[in-house]
Amino acid sequence: MDADVEALAAEAATDPAAMDRLLRRIEPEVLRRCGRFLPCREDAEEACQDALLKVSANLAGFQWRSKFSTWLHTIVSNSALSTYRSLKRRSERLSGDEALELRPDPRTTSVIAGSRLDLLDALEKLDASKPQVVRPFILRDISQLTYAEIAEELDSPLGTVKSQVHDARQAIQQLLG
Repeated sequence: MDADVEALAAEAATDPAAMDRLLRRIEPEVLRRCGRFLPCREDAEEACQDALLKVSANLAGFQWRSKFSTWLHTIVSNSALSTYRSLKRRSERLSGDEALELRPDPRTTSVIAGSRLDLLDALEKLDASKPQVVRPFILRDISQLTYAEIAEELDSPLGTVKSQVHDARQAIQQLLG
């Protein structure tokens, strides 16, 4: 995101008209980022709307210790993971026939989409055992922030962030087999 978006975000923290412009401006990028997590467009759109609502509701309380764009990465990843968990819970509650109807056809599901779902499952398992490494991993390997940006966002030493990302990569590699 560019300096214009950062300035617009600062203005939107106190001006409802600027908030509307900000949300319209960042929506395509937020949707693209949600699509990195969720292979189905409708699911990515749901996560995008959730992220935009969180921006709208929480921007006034944002403390500006980091850049708006860095904060937005965190919101997007949290919204995408929350949407995934919600979809997973819903599918687990369905009866056998309903679940079969909703299960994607392996002949038409791309390898990339299946890989993303495997990664989301691995992240969910990793969050249960080592929650402290999940957020740095997501910010580095999915959101593609630099280690310095992650350290600033998490208010952690750079070496700690690098170690957490390394630990997460090793754990995910094992979980993916």
